[in-house]
Amino acid sequence: MTGDWTPAEMMIVASARQLAGERVCFVGVGLPNIACNLAQRTVAPDLELVYESGVFGSRPARLPLSIGDPTLVTGATAVTSMYELFAYYLQRGLVDVGFLGAAQIDRFGNINTTVIGDYAAPRVRLPGSGGACEIAINAKKVFVIMRQSGRSFVDRIDFRTSPGHSADRTGWLGAGPTVVVTDLGVYGFDDASGEMFLASLHPGVKLRDVRDATGWDLRVPDDTGITDPPTAEELRLIREDLDPEGVYSR
Repeated sequence: MTGDWTPAEMMIVASARQLAGERVCFVGVGLPNIACNLAQRTVAPDLELVYESGVFGSRPARLPLSIGDPTLVTGATAVTSMYELFAYYLQRGLVDVGFLGAAQIDRFGNINTTVIGDYAAPRVRLPGSGGACEIAINAKKVFVIMRQSGRSFVDRIDFRTSPGHSADRTGWLGAGPTVVVTDLGVYGFDDASGEMFLASLHPGVKLRDVRDATGWDLRVPDDTGITDPPTAEELRLIREDLDPEGVYSR
């Protein structure tokens, strides 16, 4: 616990704030789900949430348990097939932000959600891509939320599920990852090199904590700031409305 909030709550709040001013967001499973729903209740009340199951413009009455949760159709603009959603919305460039999770990420924003270890004989088999690769290629920009450690922020990912800035993006609609938010800080990407840098430390986090949890020599600009702490209302929404059992926020 940091102050009167947990590191996970700080991560969710900082992620939600990134969606201020955005219009259409393709929501990944897990942590992106609660961050996007918090944003819709705070900084982005007009945010249109898009879910892989075929729902566009969702305004769920409660936090969806999965991308197949019936509450997703609450107030939705359209409910379509997955093919129509990907072909007519995502691949036409109508999604402003793709919000993804990750098991591993490297300095250029390449994401692994497929396997840990050798692909033929992995130590851990992960859920895989789902629609994440298509989101990473076609959304105008990509935000990532994930817990940070030396095992997740790695110099070399074990499998590239979703491409970042080290890939040839010729012909792709999206600009690639622009923001990564973890339980330690907020990260951006250099326009020229595509390399990740530390934009802000969360309150109570030391720079050595970030370096110890990063598998490469992280760039830290002189103007790196401190993330604004959660407000009482943001914490109330997480604890009372969105995640009262603490599934995501503990």
